[in-house]
Amino acid sequence: MTLPKHISCDAVMNSIADGVFTVDLDWNITFFNRAAERITGVSTLEAMGRKCWEVFHSSICDGACAIRECLETERSLCNKSIYIVKPDGSKLSVSISAAPLRDATGQVVGGVETFRDITAIQLMRQKLEGRYTLDDIVTKSQALIRILQILPQIAESEASVLLLGESGTGKELFARAIHNLSARKQGPFVAVNCGALPENLLESELFGYKAGAFTDAKTDKPGRFQLAGTGTIFLDEIGDMPLQLQVKILRVLQERSFEPLGSTKSLRTEARVIAATNKELQRMVDTGRFRDDLFYRLNVVQIRLPSLAERPEDIPLLISHFVNRNNCIKGMDIHGVSEDVYQLLMRHRFPGNVRELENIIEYAFILCRKGYIQVDHLPEYLLPPDSHHFSLKPDGKLKSIKYQAAMEALQRNGGKKMATCRELGISKDTLRRILRTGADA
Repeated sequence: MTLPKHISCDAVMNSIADGVFTVDLDWNITFFNRAAERITGVSTLEAMGRKCWEVFHSSICDGACAIRECLETERSLCNKSIYIVKPDGSKLSVSISAAPLRDATGQVVGGVETFRDITAIQLMRQKLEGRYTLDDIVTKSQALIRILQILPQIAESEASVLLLGESGTGKELFARAIHNLSARKQGPFVAVNCGALPENLLESELFGYKAGAFTDAKTDKPGRFQLAGTGTIFLDEIGDMPLQLQVKILRVLQERSFEPLGSTKSLRTEARVIAATNKELQRMVDTGRFRDDLFYRLNVVQIRLPSLAERPEDIPLLISHFVNRNNCIKGMDIHGVSEDVYQLLMRHRFPGNVRELENIIEYAFILCRKGYIQVDHLPEYLLPPDSHHFSLKPDGKLKSIKYQAAMEALQRNGGKKMATCRELGISKDTLRRILRTGADA
């Protein structure tokens, strides 16, 4: 089909919803459409002439390049799911298709790739399947990065894991990531909140029961250890487990067997145990509220997750992450948070940690319909007494945090201020102010 003379090929490419880019045989970007700008957050001016891996930083740029495969096989590739890394450091799930690019004579002159944002689909799939990986853990914190670096080795082992941290720090997310990185990932991941049920119900939930074991036990019911099979059982809030039940958990860890209520026959379990608590178990052991032998059985590998107050550099990244996720799930287009909201959230101590921040952003989406989230869109407990005339002046600590974050971003971006502004989600004037006032703090 021949296009009418007044319509250019570029105009057609810029009118479609999918991102499109082309490269020459030296991997330099030669075309970058408007949808590619919108999806990646990189302008055409910045993308043109750069190596494709410098723009996308994708999960296949380290040797499994789709365009390279197409050029080597001279075949097209369709609907491959990968992720790219945006300038702000966030990861975006995309579906790509690629093909060799030929000139009018049929000579291969490069490659063409189309891509579309499938974040909403991935989020729904994760929610349904409960499958979370390292890619779902959003952080710039060096403490968390060190944990993430050794998590694959921990997952490969068969050792029991004890996750310690305040409520809302993501203990279950880490437990699921360990499971999904392990050889047990095809098996079930079964979570039990040990603090949510009274002792007699918790015991039947964990070990099951036989028909007739107690009133209303009409049929056999398998327990969570049996349901976990060769997968993973996650014992959340293990510090709330009664002492009498701790003895039975100890036997499971030592002998890999248990008896359902009302049964005289032992059942085997091959499930791996991951436990978590927001309590200081060592102190509970010292005061006799937690069995020392069970503590040492669980504490083969200990992971202590820092609170959000200990990783303030993650707050801007998490704000952006939760805004993007709510936009995808709710089909909205909130641009982000205002400067006043940003400063307020940077000052807040977050006793509820990451879960509290997630809830704050979700609440704001109920009241904010477009543009930027403002102070009056936040939950009331966050609002200062005179919120109608609200204006925060950053204190020395906040200035120092923002200055450090800006300097680190500048270093990551090779001193390029526009790239730094995109990563931090701020204007060039705001960056100048942070660098000026932070250096004086």
